[in-house]
Amino acid sequence: MKDVVLTDRGPKPIGPYSQAIKSGGLLFISGQVALDPKTNEFLGGDIRQQTERTLENVKGILEAAGANLHHVLKTTVFLNDINDFAAMNEVYGRYFPTAAPARSTVQVARLPKDALIEIEVIANI
Repeated sequence: MKDVVLTDRGPKPIGPYSQAIKSGGLLFISGQVALDPKTNEFLGGDIRQQTERTLENVKGILEAAGANLHHVLKTTVFLNDINDFAAMNEVYGRYFPTAAPARSTVQVARLPKDALIEIEVIANI
């Protein structure tokens, strides 16, 4: 059994996937990049700006599903360049100042829209 989460507080899917799926007390949020949820346009900018927009998208999807950032159990952060780790981490830390979720961070060859960062999330609901 699964329930699809679809909200205008996050970007519309740009392919055959859901923004998020609720199942078994968990919420699985698809990888998010720095898309403006109002226009679905890629915002670009530097790693700090993209990290903030990406986490705002995650936050909006969480809230639409009845959760918040405190419910996040695990994130996976995909970086186009691992040298952006410190700048990303600075912004990320503002969203998870205490009891931060488990996290993996990896460098990848390329991301959708040539984004600098993509973040996927697992949360409890």
